[in-house]
Amino acid sequence: MVDNPIEAPRKRADARRNQQALLDAAAAAFVASGVDVPVREIATRAGVGVGTIYRHFPTRADLIVAVYRHQVEACAEAGPTLLAAHGSPQAALGEWITLFADFLTTKHGLAEALQSDAATFETLHTYFLDRLVPTCAALLAAATAAGEIHPDIDPYELLRAVGNLCIGGSTPRYDPRRMVALLVAGLSAK
Repeated sequence: MVDNPIEAPRKRADARRNQQALLDAAAAAFVASGVDVPVREIATRAGVGVGTIYRHFPTRADLIVAVYRHQVEACAEAGPTLLAAHGSPQAALGEWITLFADFLTTKHGLAEALQSDAATFETLHTYFLDRLVPTCAALLAAATAAGEIHPDIDPYELLRAVGNLCIGGSTPRYDPRRMVALLVAGLSAK
């Protein structure tokens, strides 16, 4: 029974664990096999039945959007955690940018899967910017205040630069992580 009838009831702990397992399994399956991977394979990876996937995510698009949002949240939440864990804000920024680059390089099939639904794609892009630009800005501000990086680095521009470096990631002779590391090294004020 819910005390406040306006509030939605919280999911049971096992339902939250199942949903977490599904999102993690779907993300891994999307990276390995693309967004068209069979639902049965995702269910097997998650250790749940196919019906459980459809209970949480009635359509493939719902699952793709949920995985994307889940990964954006993980990336956004990593920023403050890394900043607290590192003695150097620049080191935290560098590690976060690497996580961000890894996130981007696994999203190649997502854009194609959502192109038919421009409204959903635009909504996700806005969500992406709303969650990740402030995280990047906080890391940049901390590194600037510590005198570790050049001042006046725009977080949006930095994320765009990293994104552009990640585009060529499917070519065997191109290593986006190496190029991103060079970009991050160039931020140094020393």
